[in-house]
Amino acid sequence: QVQLVESGGGLVQAGGSLRLSCAASGSISSTNRMAWYRQAPGKQRELVATITAGRSTNYADSVKGRFTISRDNAKNTVYLQMNSLKPEDTAVYYCNTYVTGIGYWGKGTLVTVSS
Repeated sequence: QVQLVESGGGLVQAGGSLRLSCAASGSISSTNRMAWYRQAPGKQRELVATITAGRSTNYADSVKGRFTISRDNAKNTVYLQMNSLKPEDTAVYYCNTYVTGIGYWGKGTLVTVSS
């Protein structure tokens, strides 16, 4: 079993910054690829960023240059630094990983960007 707990969401003005955290526990190791997804109201969940065990990263075009994903393996924690936030970044942000082919999700943290 794997547990993922997101934190760090909140209300911020456009142009502001937030840092999300995802604390992982259970049967997970530093070799797992970690990802952040988001789901805006009325829209499908979309991939925001991924980070591999070797710290290779990948981003959705909509967040490139503004968001940075990172991980601290000693703390089993993944971060998403979000800068220059836009109203269209408003969504529930979810942490995700796969362990032995099973997908795990956190409950999400809400980010609201006001214009």
